[in-house]
Amino acid sequence: QVQLVESGGGLVQAGGSLRLSCTASGKIFNLNTMGWYRQAPGKQRELVASITSPGRTTYTDSVKGRFIISRDNAKNTVYLQMNSLKPEDTAVYYCKASISGMIYWGQGTQVTVSS
Repeated sequence: QVQLVESGGGLVQAGGSLRLSCTASGKIFNLNTMGWYRQAPGKQRELVASITSPGRTTYTDSVKGRFIISRDNAKNTVYLQMNSLKPEDTAVYYCKASISGMIYWGQGTQVTVSS
């Protein structure tokens, strides 16, 4: 059984940084695109950033230049380095992975940015 386990969320002041990690465990074959989504209270879940297995990245406009997504294929892990955080970045952040044609989600980690 595949599981995605996230870590690294927390409370930070505006302008600060956090680094999220997500590791896939279990029977992992063909780990393809991995990504981070977020959902703020009362809003729909949105894509923050994604990265393909070879390393091609995509970012939503609001985080370009501030967030960096990366992955370590040997560790089945994806990272999200979040810099210059803003209060509007406050949300639950979810990891998503495409593994052998199926989609898996992590349990979510809370990121709170105070002004």
